[in-house]
Amino acid sequence: MSQIAINTSQNVNINFNIASVGERMLAFIIDFLIKVAYVIIVLYLFFNILDLGYLLDGLDQWSIMAVYIVLTFPVYIYPVVLESLMEGQTPGKKLMKIRVVKIDGYQASFGDYLIRWMFRLIDTTAAGVVGLISMIASKNNQRLGDIASGTAVISLKNNINISHTILENINEDYVPSFPQVIALSDNDMRIIKDNYTKALKVDDRQIITKLSDKIKSILKLEIDPKMTERQFINVVIKDYNYYTGKEN
Repeated sequence: MSQIAINTSQNVNINFNIASVGERMLAFIIDFLIKVAYVIIVLYLFFNILDLGYLLDGLDQWSIMAVYIVLTFPVYIYPVVLESLMEGQTPGKKLMKIRVVKIDGYQASFGDYLIRWMFRLIDTTAAGVVGLISMIASKNNQRLGDIASGTAVISLKNNINISHTILENINEDYVPSFPQVIALSDNDMRIIKDNYTKALKVDDRQIITKLSDKIKSILKLEIDPKMTERQFINVVIKDYNYYTGKEN
């Protein structure tokens, strides 16, 4: 499996496994099936359950087309919306354990996802052959949208040996949540863990809250509201171990 070296803000290169063309195609198929299911359900509701087909009677071809576009609109914006909300993943990518990241080490923005989405018009030309050729020909399996936005799709299935972690033990099948942690340095992570450990011992919730907010601010992260501050910090520490793979 090929790798890509992403340079962090501390000028440290971290190697990531590049998602294979096969993984990306399977993720695309999963997302495609989800979109097909949505269209079938919406049209069934419109014509059969709600019996609104009569609204199309007497309309010209362009008006009918407009109605269908409105009904199926979520399908068209599916990739850019979900990648923005799920930090570089769609349901298909999540199932395949792959993620969109910026090559420069920073978190991809909505603008990056939008550029990738806009270039789909070209990448999907000739039944997706253009995008496929681009992925095969490019060094990092990038389609044209990835090249234009400065992104790549990485695999989250890296093999990690527990003995290679410096801050916390993680399982070999551990799947990280925040690739943005590569922007932190070893010293940053030691400070985070030291303060977190001390706060846990005395149950200092104020320190834990401040620490959590600081990490989110530095890495520009938006997390699931259901995730507690303690869970978040634990995940950040484990993710850093996963991506750096430093030895004791």
